[in-house]
Amino acid sequence: MPESHASHRPRIIAIANQKGGVGKTTTAINLATALAASGEQILLIDADPQGNASTGLGIDQSIRNGGSYALLSGEQTLGQLALPTTVQNLFIVPAVADLIGADLEFGQYDRREFLLRDAIHSGNSAAGTIFIDCPPGLGLLTLNALVAADAVLVPLQCEFFALEGISQLMRTIDMVKHRLNPTLALEGIVLTMVDRRNNLAEQVSADVRGHFGTQVFETVIPRSIRITESPSHGLPVLLYDFRSAGAQAYLNLAAEFLRRQKARV
Repeated sequence: MPESHASHRPRIIAIANQKGGVGKTTTAINLATALAASGEQILLIDADPQGNASTGLGIDQSIRNGGSYALLSGEQTLGQLALPTTVQNLFIVPAVADLIGADLEFGQYDRREFLLRDAIHSGNSAAGTIFIDCPPGLGLLTLNALVAADAVLVPLQCEFFALEGISQLMRTIDMVKHRLNPTLALEGIVLTMVDRRNNLAEQVSADVRGHFGTQVFETVIPRSIRITESPSHGLPVLLYDFRSAGAQAYLNLAAEFLRRQKARV
């Protein structure tokens, strides 16, 4: 991706939840796509060894090179590793299989919690916003993302154990804030996989909003077959079926995200 020649630091947002299957990668892909469509240059770093964000954006294994593994190890720079996607203004540092052993390998490094932050800050990216798609779990890769980030966006599935699950993540965020990254903030919580016909989903939504208040985005992401299908075509749902309820929900989420950014400034 083009490098910035002016003094510029992008805003860095980790998209994290210790549970898998909550719409984390789907949110990373489609929120990044919607923001890129608004004209802002966006970079997505796929820090999940499963590489679902990379696959979901149509990045073939053959062109991933060192990906986010090489970024963490310092072998290559952000500018060398970022690849264009089919979405204008959206670039990705893809994931590679070598990330699977990251906890064991990078756990031996000095400043192991700061590898990603150091790589991003030395990369001189032209992106306005950098999203980091974290793996499920709270291991070293997620810790690196939280240390590098300005804020954390939490996708939360409307299910019975939602509040119980998020409490562990909030404790981890607080720990990182107090020990490693004092400026880390909660960007917000996005309710995902919401089925309006399900009374439990409505109750969970009410409970989460009652507990976290305005930190929960007003926009909710519905259960959608189009959202489920789109990664198999290597496309965000916004390109796969723009008129679908899922695509429109992510457009609304991006608009709300931008409004919150302006209000913060």
